[in-house]
Amino acid sequence: MRYKLMILLMLVVSLGAEAQRARRHARHRAKARTHVRAKSRTGTTTRSYANGLTNANAWQGRRGIIILDDSVKGVRAFEPFKGNSEAAAQYADVVNSYKKAFPEVNVYCMVIPNAVAIYCPDSLKAWTKDEGTAIKELMAKLDADVTGVSILDTLRSHSEEPIYSRTDHHWAPLGAYYAARVFAQVAATDYRALEEYDAKTIHDYVGSMWTFTRDMKVKASPEDFVYYVPKDSSFEAQRIVYRKVKKRIGRRRYQTALMASEPESYRFFRHYDDGDGAAYCVFMGGDQNTTSVVTGHKNGRRLLILKDSYGNALPAFLFGSFEEIHVVDCRYFLQNIRTFVKEKGITDMLFANNLIHANMPNIVENYRNFLRQNERK
Repeated sequence: MRYKLMILLMLVVSLGAEAQRARRHARHRAKARTHVRAKSRTGTTTRSYANGLTNANAWQGRRGIIILDDSVKGVRAFEPFKGNSEAAAQYADVVNSYKKAFPEVNVYCMVIPNAVAIYCPDSLKAWTKDEGTAIKELMAKLDADVTGVSILDTLRSHSEEPIYSRTDHHWAPLGAYYAARVFAQVAATDYRALEEYDAKTIHDYVGSMWTFTRDMKVKASPEDFVYYVPKDSSFEAQRIVYRKVKKRIGRRRYQTALMASEPESYRFFRHYDDGDGAAYCVFMGGDQNTTSVVTGHKNGRRLLILKDSYGNALPAFLFGSFEEIHVVDCRYFLQNIRTFVKEKGITDMLFANNLIHANMPNIVENYRNFLRQNERK
């Protein structure tokens, strides 16, 4: 009898929790609709862009991640944007400081929108801040001698194509191609048509959004991860690998330090099997490298990309645009950037970070440190 009562009690608790979740989702949807109607009355939400998605099956998962369940297009999960203008101003300031440090170098700033800027329905705007406005505000704070590379409108014009992963927090390689093409045009250099690449497909891909949300709907909606390898292109890649190691600094205290390997040649494109959730690391093996690529395109221009993981997908689309491409991650770099730029003969510099990272103070501070760390006397 006691056992049956325990089972009954557990069932009641479970039903109560489910009802509470349903009420919470209903409140979220009502709040979103009220938010949009209220702003519409004041005329502040007039937008020229609409993605055509519905929030009929939408909810927020762990970390506030927005999940859309579309019966035709599949499940899509993406992070909300929570940045602010003060953080964005600091990012613009550090980009400006690089132009002051390297006046002879062409400095470009590409702020990469996150999927929420493309795929969040207007009826759910209460769940996120507006990335389009934030990008405009950030770009307006760049100095006149820094060249902004605006890609949001271009990406939105291709929103029906697979330009962002549905199950990962990154954009897809196709989105990076369209962005790289815009950058090449702004930088007045050559670029290759998409037909000049071989498309490679990794099937049954479920990316980081399953790890972030643990939502079974995300896990049950795999996608194809398609990346592009340039045809008839000769290039050589070299890298320095960074690893975080723990050092003992007391009896029970440890400090994490960054250790660098010796330079080594390696394959720029890494192989992943179908179903591997790490497929985005196909480019350079991930973030923890400083990569240098010598291409077959002889024009005397040497590009430095200062990036986060979104930037990993860009270099391969620029092998036909620059003679050399050097890639530095915003979290893994021990050299002094002034020395690096001088030794590599950098002519062009591209900041390529997604908007969420551009609003993180630690990323800004890392870029400031690159200018002063290990400075030669």
